[in-house]
Amino acid sequence: MSTATTASVSTHILDTSIGRPAEGVAISLAARAGSGAAWVALGGSATDADGRCKDLPALPEGTTHVRLDFETEAYFDKKQADAQQDAPANRDSGATGAFFPEVAITFAVVPGEHYHVPLLLNPFGYSVYRGS
Repeated sequence: MSTATTASVSTHILDTSIGRPAEGVAISLAARAGSGAAWVALGGSATDADGRCKDLPALPEGTTHVRLDFETEAYFDKKQADAQQDAPANRDSGATGAFFPEVAITFAVVPGEHYHVPLLLNPFGYSVYRGS
């Protein structure tokens, strides 16, 4: 929850290759106070059956930038193992393992605002936006 002196962040992931939420993706949250400051790892969580991560750590006062790191490789490895015929084969790209083994999203925040940052994900692409 955001306050007058802090921002807050939430996210969810939709696997657009199957039109369903991406369950079990580990997400790490880091923050910094100023563009030249060092990143501070705040912790993380994983997406639930609805693709949502509802328990990300609170942002400290003074946060100006946030980074969400999505560990997508394990998700795609499991998905391919569960339903090889439904997932595009990585052999088509010449890659071994996941083409995007992780996705890092960095964005600026201001105190008092809530930032919902959905990730639209598929084996060979992704898109993000500021949601509501």
